[in-house]
Amino acid sequence: MAGKVIMYTDGACKGNPGPGGWGVVLRYGDACKTLHGGEAQTTNNRMELMAAIRGLRALSRPCQVELFTDSQYVRKGITEWMDGWKRKGWKTAAKKPVKNADLWKELDAETARHQINWHWVKGHSGEPDNELADELANRGVTELATS
Repeated sequence: MAGKVIMYTDGACKGNPGPGGWGVVLRYGDACKTLHGGEAQTTNNRMELMAAIRGLRALSRPCQVELFTDSQYVRKGITEWMDGWKRKGWKTAAKKPVKNADLWKELDAETARHQINWHWVKGHSGEPDNELADELANRGVTELATS
């Protein structure tokens, strides 16, 4: 397994649903890489998930990852809820289909090759890389409007 990667992810949505964006900050030693993108019609939760998926997908080999998100939905979903969803055939405790199951399944697949510690960070609290991930997510939305 490769060295430790520090990853910050964030999603943004203008309207919910509406145009959305995702942003990722990846740090490995002294190197820093940023990623961002957007979708014309989406939700904030989908963009939060997409940020984590795209960040993990960008890693070229198995890594130890410290992943920071300001989304309790993502952190709790992956660390607390997903095993139950999978056991129940992607149904909630109320026997309803899991929202965003397509992206949860993608995220599950991306996590398989990495050792990941999931961390929650309070959004808009001055954490520099979380603020940068937020800027990148908003850039993903803005670039939709100009393309």
